[in-house]
Amino acid sequence: MQCDLFNLRGRSAVVTGGSKGLGKAIARGFVEAGARVMICSRHQDELNSAVVEITEGLPGAEVHAFVADLSSREETDRLAVAALGAFGTVDILVNNAGVNSPQAIDAIDDEVWDRVIEINLTAVMRLTRALVPGMKSQGWGRVIHISSVLGVGSKPGRNVYSASKAALIGLAKASALDLGPFGITVNCIGPGPFLTDMPMSLLSELEKKEFSDRTALKRWGQPRELAGPALLLASEAGSYITGEMLLVDGGAFARAL
Repeated sequence: MQCDLFNLRGRSAVVTGGSKGLGKAIARGFVEAGARVMICSRHQDELNSAVVEITEGLPGAEVHAFVADLSSREETDRLAVAALGAFGTVDILVNNAGVNSPQAIDAIDDEVWDRVIEINLTAVMRLTRALVPGMKSQGWGRVIHISSVLGVGSKPGRNVYSASKAALIGLAKASALDLGPFGITVNCIGPGPFLTDMPMSLLSELEKKEFSDRTALKRWGQPRELAGPALLLASEAGSYITGEMLLVDGGAFARAL
């Protein structure tokens, strides 16, 4: 007998920051499970390449690409309108887009603060606010915020990023209480060290080794390894999980010291 717990056939999903890294891997996992997906990014060429990769070997797969800079509230709102226009109702929202600009607390630039908070937190609120009414009307929905291990711990200089990612955890818990009566779950995933462009561009070689050494598995995660946890929370398999933060960190937080 086929198990349908992870089946997303007939479901529609929006994955922000879906042109590369974790977002692209999640989008591919959703498409493999049968979902129709819209990905967004700031760059059309990256979106075009991502659509080819996400649909490779999956005839009939439906993937839409939308150019949006989520530091702009107007463009964030346009993304919501486009998704509703494409799908009618969005069943699954993955708020994955994020930025990180490391600065010490006494050196934080107001412009950096505003941009990181706008993309990592405000855009998440605006997209969720725009798309949950349709979920409520149908009595089913899934909202997943991609937080970070740096939302529950931190490193020197990660003040703005950690603040924004910790805020997503609080937002998910409150929204889970608001939306639970309507059959909608809201959760966070907290990725640890994954091989994506952001950490690879920000960390020194020593820091990269320190991250991998801290994990129980002694390695960095591959983006594909986040698709399964996302699929769990997006499908019927995770129907009784809400208001939670799921750490996917290779066992880094299992270490006390």
